[in-house]
Amino acid sequence: MTRTDVSPIRLSDDDCYLALTAHDARFDGRFFTAVTSTGIYCRPVCRVKTPRRENCRFFQHAAQAENAGFRPCLRCRPELAPHSVVWSIQDASYILAHQAARLLDETEVWTDEAPSVEKLAARLGVSDRHVRRIFEAQFGVSPLQYLQTRRLHTAKQLLADTTLPITQIALISGFASVRRFNAAFVAHYKLNPTALRRQGTAVVRPASQGITIRLGYRPPYDVQAMLGFFRKRAINAIEFIASDAQQPGTGRTFRIETGGKVHSGWLLAGFDEARTQLVLQVGDSLREVLPLLIRRVRAAFDLDADPAAINSVLHRHFPAGDGLRVPGALDGYELAVRAVLGQQITVAAARTLAQRLVDQFGEPITTPWPQLTRLFPAPAVLAAAGGDALGQLGIVRQRQAAIVGIAQAVLDKRLQLHSGADVPATLALLKTLPGIGDWTAQYIAMRALRWPDAFPAGDVALHKALGVQALKNPARQATLASSAWAPWRSYAVIRAWSGTLGAPEEPPVAP
Repeated sequence: MTRTDVSPIRLSDDDCYLALTAHDARFDGRFFTAVTSTGIYCRPVCRVKTPRRENCRFFQHAAQAENAGFRPCLRCRPELAPHSVVWSIQDASYILAHQAARLLDETEVWTDEAPSVEKLAARLGVSDRHVRRIFEAQFGVSPLQYLQTRRLHTAKQLLADTTLPITQIALISGFASVRRFNAAFVAHYKLNPTALRRQGTAVVRPASQGITIRLGYRPPYDVQAMLGFFRKRAINAIEFIASDAQQPGTGRTFRIETGGKVHSGWLLAGFDEARTQLVLQVGDSLREVLPLLIRRVRAAFDLDADPAAINSVLHRHFPAGDGLRVPGALDGYELAVRAVLGQQITVAAARTLAQRLVDQFGEPITTPWPQLTRLFPAPAVLAAAGGDALGQLGIVRQRQAAIVGIAQAVLDKRLQLHSGADVPATLALLKTLPGIGDWTAQYIAMRALRWPDAFPAGDVALHKALGVQALKNPARQATLASSAWAPWRSYAVIRAWSGTLGAPEEPPVAP
C-alpha cells in the first residue's frame, strides 16, 4: 500500500463469511449478514448458530439490509455496532458521499432544523441531485433511507435499554410524530414498538443509577491508555476516573444546550472488555438528549474507529500502538478552553489552572456521586469574565483574551466545536481569535472536531518523540515525517506521545 492509497479495504463475501464464523469483533459494524431463510440481518459477533453460506447476503451498511427487506436481529442488536468511519484523500465523490453520511449521523448539526436532502446539499455546496446520485452510488440507498435507518436504530436501542415513554422516544429519535414513528417501525421491523419493548430486557432502576445503555467498539482497544490520558488531565468536582480493575471507567458532569434549552446532569462510562462494549449510565435529567449524548460519548472515547484501516498505515511506524485511540471530548467548548490553558506549559500546570477556573466559575450541581459537584463554567460566564478575575487565577493576559474569545464565539453560535463541524472553516475561524495559533487549532481539531488527520506540528513533545527537536525548523521536519501517516495523523500523534514509535528512522531534512 502506498501512502496515498488509503481507501478502506473491501471485504469479499467469502471474507465476510469467515469473519462471521469466527464471530470476529474486529469486523463489527464493517458489514452485516442478512439470512435469506429467516429475513433477519445480524452483526458478525452474533452468537446464534452460524447460517449456511448459501443463505447469507452481506451488506456494508445496515440501511442496505433494511432496504432489501431484512429485519434487525433482536439478539445481537445491530444498533449497538460501532459505526463505520472511513476516510479517503483521493476520490472526490467518495469523500463527498461520506461527508454527507457524517452530517446525517451527527445529530448536533440539525438541532435547530429537520434534515432534508436539500439542506444537506446546501451544507455541502452541491446540488441535491448530485448528493442523491453519489450517495446512492456509494451506499446503495438514498440519504433519507440512510437517515431513517439511523433514527429507527436509535429508537430501537432506547426501547430495549430504557423505560422512556414511547412518545418521548419517537420525538427524541427524530420522528415528527408518534404516528409516523409507529408506521415506520412496523413497516421496517414487522413489529410495533410496544411489542418490541415487551420482548426487551429493560428494567426499572432507581433514579440514582440512571439509564444504562451499551455501546459497541472494535478491538483492539487499549482501555488503560485511554483512561490514563483522561486521568492525567482530570479536574476534581467535574470528573473522576474509577480505579475498579473489574470494570474501569470514568464519571463526570455534563451540560448540553439544544433547541434553546440547557440540560445538565451526570454520566458514568465503564468498559466491558469481554463484550467489547462501553456501558454508559446517564442521569435522568439528560434523558431528553440521549441520542445526542450517545453520539458525544462515542466521539469522546473514539468508539467508531476502525483499527484495521488505521493500523494498515501506522503499524510499521508505531508497532506497539495498535490499540490506541484518539481521546475526544464530550464538550468541544470545554476542550478548547482547556487547550488554551495548556499552551506552552506542562499538562500538570494546565490542570492546575483548569482546576482554579472550575473552582471559581463552575456552577454547583447535585449528583448521586460525591466526586461530582460542579459543571464546567458556561460560555456566558467566561465570556463575561473580566481580565482581573482570570488574572487572579494565574492565567496570563494572552490566554485571558483567547478564553473570552472562544466563549463569546460559542455563545454567538459563530463557532461550532463538534464532529459535524466544517473543519477547514472552523480552523480558519479559530485562528482569527486572539491568542490562538496553529498548535491550538490543530489540537482542537484532533480532539473536539474528531478530525483524523490533524497534526499539531509545533508540539515540543512530538518533536522529541520523532527525534527532530535538535534539527533546524523542527515543526517543518515533523510535518515532512507525517506525510507517510495521512489520513491518520491524529492517531500517529497519540502513538508518538505514548512512546510507541518503532525503531527510529532517519528523519527527512527539508531542503
